[in-house]
Amino acid sequence: MKSKITLATVILILLFTTIVYADSNNTSTQPGSVDDPIITKSYFEQNVAKQVADEFAKQSINEEKIKQLIAAELAKQGGGSGTIPSTGSGTGNNAVPNSGLTVVKLQQGQTLYGGAGTEFIVRTGKVVAVSSDDNGIPDVTSGKDISAGATVELNHLLIVPREGRGVKPDAKNKQEVFVMVRGSYLIINADGTKAAS
Repeated sequence: MKSKITLATVILILLFTTIVYADSNNTSTQPGSVDDPIITKSYFEQNVAKQVADEFAKQSINEEKIKQLIAAELAKQGGGSGTIPSTGSGTGNNAVPNSGLTVVKLQQGQTLYGGAGTEFIVRTGKVVAVSSDDNGIPDVTSGKDISAGATVELNHLLIVPREGRGVKPDAKNKQEVFVMVRGSYLIINADGTKAAS
């Protein structure tokens, strides 16, 4: 009697295992098939990456357009010529046309570009440096050069050596961004238009 129960138990276990194994083969997907949720690298490179790059190219503004906007605006403000006009006092001292500090509030997506010699002090918020070339912006407070994309410390004096450099709010920034500016500057929106001052 005991051997019949053991034999019946073994047969039931084998039958159950066979059914479970057969069922699992029917529901699995073959790698690379239409039902496989993971895509291959070649598919990504051929289809998805190209579409992303095309869409990004449509939405972004190019470096040349930024340089033209900055040069035109700074020329209107009188700070884009590279020379500092005389004060007319006869002493030979030169002065920056706008020697006072201006407090600028940056919105997410805006970029603040400075003319040659413009000074920035970031007061609140998290910003990153931007540059139209490989060089960065000198941080006079720490004595370092801040490369494009690097975070700018609060209350550090930055001096823009030439046009095409500035700061913009970090993508993860949640605070309001206020920057004190001395000199000529231009604020560009994310779509490439000039922001109203």
